[in-house]
Amino acid sequence: MKGIVLILGRCILILVSLNLVNHTIAFYLPGLAPVNYCKKSDMSGSCKSEITLYVNRLNTEESVIPYEYHHFDFCTGNELNSPVENLGQVVFGERIRPGPYHIEFLKDVKCDVVCTKNYTGEDPESDRRIMILKKGISLNYQHHWIVDNMPVTWCYPLDNDKQYCSTGFPMGCFVRSDSDEACLVNSNYNRRGFYYIFNHVDLHITYHSGHSEGSVGFHGNDGRIISVKVTPRSINHLNPSKVDCDNTDPLAVKSNSPIRGEHLSVTYTYRVSFKMDNSVKWSSRWDYILESMPHTNIQWFSILNSLIIVLFLSGMVAMIMLRTLHKDIARYNQMDSGEDAQEEFGWKLVHGDVFRPPRRGMLLSIFLGSGVQVTFMALITLAFACLGFLSPANRGALMTCSMVLFVSLGTPAGYVSSRIYKSFGGVKWKSNVILTSTVCPGIVFGLFFVMNLVLWHESSSGAVPFSTLIALLGLWFGVSVPLTFVGAYLGFRKRALEHPVRTNQIPRQIPDQSIYTQPIPGIIMGGVLPFGCIFIQLFFILSSIWSNQMYYMFGFLFLVFLILIITCSETTVLLCYFHLCAEDYHWWWRSFLTSGFTAVYLFIYCCHYFFTKLSIKDGASMFLYFGYTCIMVFLFFLLTGTIGFMACFFFIRKIYSVVKVD
Repeated sequence: MKGIVLILGRCILILVSLNLVNHTIAFYLPGLAPVNYCKKSDMSGSCKSEITLYVNRLNTEESVIPYEYHHFDFCTGNELNSPVENLGQVVFGERIRPGPYHIEFLKDVKCDVVCTKNYTGEDPESDRRIMILKKGISLNYQHHWIVDNMPVTWCYPLDNDKQYCSTGFPMGCFVRSDSDEACLVNSNYNRRGFYYIFNHVDLHITYHSGHSEGSVGFHGNDGRIISVKVTPRSINHLNPSKVDCDNTDPLAVKSNSPIRGEHLSVTYTYRVSFKMDNSVKWSSRWDYILESMPHTNIQWFSILNSLIIVLFLSGMVAMIMLRTLHKDIARYNQMDSGEDAQEEFGWKLVHGDVFRPPRRGMLLSIFLGSGVQVTFMALITLAFACLGFLSPANRGALMTCSMVLFVSLGTPAGYVSSRIYKSFGGVKWKSNVILTSTVCPGIVFGLFFVMNLVLWHESSSGAVPFSTLIALLGLWFGVSVPLTFVGAYLGFRKRALEHPVRTNQIPRQIPDQSIYTQPIPGIIMGGVLPFGCIFIQLFFILSSIWSNQMYYMFGFLFLVFLILIITCSETTVLLCYFHLCAEDYHWWWRSFLTSGFTAVYLFIYCCHYFFTKLSIKDGASMFLYFGYTCIMVFLFFLLTGTIGFMACFFFIRKIYSVVKVD
């Protein structure tokens, strides 16, 4: 146990330093190695000349529904050579395909044609394709391109004289008002009611010379790519056979164009330029993206200040509890005479009922088993993220790791559920193990399947293929369920938990409670403090999910997660102690719901984020947003509820084991 604590402590120290220090010693992320490029004439076995540009799915902040690249009738490459996506990428809706752009290292491209798309007015197929393209432009769908495992960035200045580099760039712009961000890239895109298709891109590739890297195997014109920046433009190519990429006349398409008999041609072109920059090392090439993220401008002191406040409050709660509890135990143990024994008061008075099995003990044990599964999954995933294995460069690794860990942790889920259920006197062990392995995962999978049906209906790239659904079911019933049975078998073989005090046959009547010690007000108050320690990080997490921003502050997230565990535990223990002092011994479900109510505040905050930060209007996207939010809230409910219950469970067993009871 001490070794685990030391490892976690080192992980925290390492990641806080990585988050707070701007320049660190260069290191390679685990599993990611640099690629050496060279001129085609200087090719050798240690380098490659062709640079492959991959295109990913397109998404927008105005809709939850992503689409594949070819959905918008762009020029496409050979999709048969698409890289194999991992499980996390498929579930997240990433669809990486080879792009149609031909790029060779150190070979500048002045102006090349990719392809030409022709549209004819009142042709059904042509009208469908141009309408999809216009809809994507009006909703500000963003391209996401990848070169050398780096996102192609679109950098533009902000109002505060700083530069923001986005990992996506618009497919065009539609002028609806004077503040359309996509149309601010060029003052020529100012005619209202016109669609400007960005049919030209300038690719600026910056590389690091091999000689300055000092690596073995480099030759004269070798190098490593450190950044790829794009400048999208709209160019009206009047003659597709003789294009001019310096033309400033934009391709403006009317809302009703093309009309009957009218022809519209869209010629896609590109330009490539290379620039050497030895001031940036390959291992630091992500810095300019992460440093330009909007949330990095937020003062770190505000985050640390909130964490310190939560730690201070938790310390005060713990100090008050220990001091008061110590006096109670001392007074109770001094009562040796018969007269004093009849004057019992406070939490000692309910010692004969405090371990009375609760109602719906089967459901509580199921929630606790799944809650342990989710808690360990989150803890181990964050530990791997702290070590750099789940960085933004390793696409899909975060979701893949979470799902694999969840199905692999069926054994502790079955063990905890069976042990708790057996301590309640339950005998239906078959029902317990079957429900533990199916109820909570079934709720998550059911919600996910309904969301997937909506994505299928919308022909979205986010729709998980049927084969992947079968694979998920295979992981569930082929791995998670058998492991849950193993854990339940080990749990039921052990003797039932022996409580420190006996339970009376006749339940004690609970006196009337004040408004502060009644169940519902206590549960509502119990979730305030835990939510207070996560809401700052929650904004960043929601922004990374719904606003297409990268999340990389896993060090702070790990700290917040540890503080969440401490806060949930101490808040639940404190409220449980007050209820026992008020002679209310129904603590089983209340301890779970007190800290679990934090999930309700999480749901309220997600609703606030939806109405204040997002501009989603279509019904399908709203349904998907709240559907995925329900999955997240349910898992968070299991996590926080289990933390509070376990803390309260060990606390009550401890205090009743040190007090003398006749």
